[in-house]
Amino acid sequence: FQLRGISSNGDQSFVKKLSEQWKVPFITTEFNTKAYVEIHKTSIQLAARELRYKWFAKMQQLYNLDAIATAHHADDNLETFLINLSRGTGLEGLTGIPEINGIYVRPILPFSKEAIISYAKEEGLQWREDASNSDTKYLRNQYRHTVIPAIKEAQPKVLHNFNATISYLQQSQSIVKAYVLQFKDAYWEEDPAINGYKIAVKAIEKEPQSDILLFELLKSYGFTAWTDISKLLKAQSGKKIFSPTHTLLKDRTHLLVYPKINALVEIIKIDKSAQQVVLTTKESLKITDTAKKEPNTKTNVFLDTNTLVFPLSVRKWKEGDYFYPEGMSGKKKISKFFKDEKFSMPQKSATWLLCSGDKIVWVIGYRVDKRFLVSQESKDGLKIEFKK
Repeated sequence: FQLRGISSNGDQSFVKKLSEQWKVPFITTEFNTKAYVEIHKTSIQLAARELRYKWFAKMQQLYNLDAIATAHHADDNLETFLINLSRGTGLEGLTGIPEINGIYVRPILPFSKEAIISYAKEEGLQWREDASNSDTKYLRNQYRHTVIPAIKEAQPKVLHNFNATISYLQQSQSIVKAYVLQFKDAYWEEDPAINGYKIAVKAIEKEPQSDILLFELLKSYGFTAWTDISKLLKAQSGKKIFSPTHTLLKDRTHLLVYPKINALVEIIKIDKSAQQVVLTTKESLKITDTAKKEPNTKTNVFLDTNTLVFPLSVRKWKEGDYFYPEGMSGKKKISKFFKDEKFSMPQKSATWLLCSGDKIVWVIGYRVDKRFLVSQESKDGLKIEFKK
């Protein structure tokens, strides 16, 4: 991580010699951790964790590894528990470091640091202490050198008792997970229109522990403002709460969870030669030259090329937008179209408009403008297909 200078180089040299002695492969890498911290606005410890686990994942794929073992032990587990407890956490934050988590295994997690050092001495094994372990500017080290020794002095069997407690908490968490999955199966609905999910408010309100249920349902989407989220059940329609990645919206009868939509998204240009246009990771347009006149659908439209001004553009709607919907007389404001179609707020934000100059050609996925349709006289046409 290029944080500890000569001490870190000594650690690397020690491991390399050990691998040569034991005749096992030695792989090393370096990270510019401080630059990563600046770019991602995170802490040194969190940056180091993210960097190493990304690298572990690459190594797992490169060498087709069945598992990656890390050297966490019982003292590490107790430190994690106390840190989470002091910061405030749900049940999952009190279940400690998992012994098995996907490809990651922690075979010495049940053993104390004292027991591991004792074993190493008995077997004549050498080791090195990470120099940063003594630096009390890190919160973990404050617990390691101050809090935990005081606890051990007051209760010598704390690690033994702690391991038993963790086991009980993990079993309790399994029950909670099973209950949440049962609720999700019944009330957590995927909503393709918003690229997200919706939960019936009445179903949550019937639950005796609705706050805990909401915590378990929403924690993976980055939400932390739990007091505000609880109030959201009784809030007026349209109230929103944001996480770094998602929006939680109180609609009329549901809570809606969907990815944040960048209101400043750039306009996507479409040249005359384009055959495929990617809108999002889950949405695209397929464009084919054809003079056929076929019925338009929500996802397929047939346009007269000679009525279009290239490059075409795809953008989100704005106030004042209007079009001439196929099958209707006169023009209609996009906002009125959304209202008549009973669009939710996230549906409005997620809907794309295909434009020719400043004219709207198609409310993509819903209704086409009749001014641009292929006619019997049309010689050049386009079929545009919306794939979702």
